[in-house]
Amino acid sequence: MSVLSNPVPRSHPSQAHTTTSSLGAARAAHPALLRPARRPSPTLLRASRRVAATDLVALLTAFVVAQLLRFPSETLVPSGPFAALVNPLVGIAIVAVWFLALGRSRGPRAIGAGQDEYRSLIAASITAAALVAIVAYVFDIDVARGYIAIAFPLGLVLVCIGRKAWRSHLARRRAAGEYLADVLLVGDLDDVRYVGAKIAASPTTGYRVSALVTDCAAPGVPVVHGAAESVVAGPIDDVVELARAADVAAVVVAGSVPGGHARLRRIGWELEALGIELVVSSPLVDVAQTRVHHRPVDGLPLMHVETPDYSRTHVGKRLLDAVGAAAGLVLLAPVFAMIALAIRIDDRGPVFFRQTRVGRAGVEFAILKFRTMGTDAEARVAELERLNDGAGPLFKIKDDPRVTRMGAFLRKTSLDELPQLWNVLTGTMSLVGPRPALPREVAVYADFADRRLLVTPGITGLWQVSGRSDLDWAEGVRLDLHYVENWSFVHDLVILGRTIPSVLRSRGAY
Repeated sequence: MSVLSNPVPRSHPSQAHTTTSSLGAARAAHPALLRPARRPSPTLLRASRRVAATDLVALLTAFVVAQLLRFPSETLVPSGPFAALVNPLVGIAIVAVWFLALGRSRGPRAIGAGQDEYRSLIAASITAAALVAIVAYVFDIDVARGYIAIAFPLGLVLVCIGRKAWRSHLARRRAAGEYLADVLLVGDLDDVRYVGAKIAASPTTGYRVSALVTDCAAPGVPVVHGAAESVVAGPIDDVVELARAADVAAVVVAGSVPGGHARLRRIGWELEALGIELVVSSPLVDVAQTRVHHRPVDGLPLMHVETPDYSRTHVGKRLLDAVGAAAGLVLLAPVFAMIALAIRIDDRGPVFFRQTRVGRAGVEFAILKFRTMGTDAEARVAELERLNDGAGPLFKIKDDPRVTRMGAFLRKTSLDELPQLWNVLTGTMSLVGPRPALPREVAVYADFADRRLLVTPGITGLWQVSGRSDLDWAEGVRLDLHYVENWSFVHDLVILGRTIPSVLRSRGAY
């Protein structure tokens, strides 16, 4: 290091020779000093170039549309709409594409996963617009504000649509095993199993576990993590050599390593010399990124986790519930009438089914649904206990003999849930929230499952749109707790948007 930071003047030949020799020794001893970073795989580079081309087309389209809308009379020249293409302001589209590249929104780690891509797009668009305004002001350039006001927002929307299309394409390809970066997974067996299962379940992140590095199992031993299986490559002491031999793109550390922070830092330096990235798994799970704030303390990046406020009622959420439920009850009134008539014709029994459920803060309420079972359904629970397909405290039977003919249709289409709009209107339920639990389920809650009662239960929620009865109890509770602790208004809108395709697929509806 001292050789590079204090070079000998080149005017002295003998000293210059010494410097060259020392520099060669420094390169040999510390290859990371001048080694370039590992280039992404050719497939990811091709994807990045195609995304760049899509961005350029989207921005040029936005500028042409802005020209046509802002200066319609100028498009009557012989060259027609293509006159917009020679407008000097179209050069701003090229500048915007350049800013997207500077913001690393097309980097291999940003494309197709996480929210950094969209944040980079917004930041680049704002920066490009600000640059145009500053340049126009400094050089007294007459720029039509209406033109810019149309072009940049429209360009951002079109670029985001293009990126979303590429995300969907990459998700399908990665689910098929393509566009994946091989990684070594390092840590104790419990940690590598947990993180490995998450990686296997989320191919859209772009990772694929090549092998495991752990001190808890002998080399060659296969370890199952989720839906995948990997072989132990060796102990943690050999992680750098194992990464070099496997030619992986990254080493993912799941949990702690022997030697603590100092050892992890040295491993990072050694991997840097090989052009291999170091990825450290956070011990925090199911915590939304918006709740995590980094607070550096003397070079130590501490993560501050924001505590949710469960005591207050969110005005926006309640307003959405009230308006949505009222509109639904009015617009779906004819559907209610037809379903009620069909139930009466089917078995002459009552139309509605009322059942006690547990709501926010443990307060019980009567849930309202269209009746899908015979009138003696509750009395037959004991005799059908042996047929229970539900996990944990749930009582579910896939081919339940108590379900009527009309009830089977209503369950498959989720139409039996529609009367719960009345519960939403009265405030005992919400459009989106955890699954409303039965008192007998709450009585056996364990391991913080009662945190589901911190918020109002919902007609739909993460559990419902992720598989409903096909999910086991533990996974369903995990999804509900994730919703409870990471609620946001946008999250509710996303879940509502996912509800319709989930209902159409009828997955787990029985």
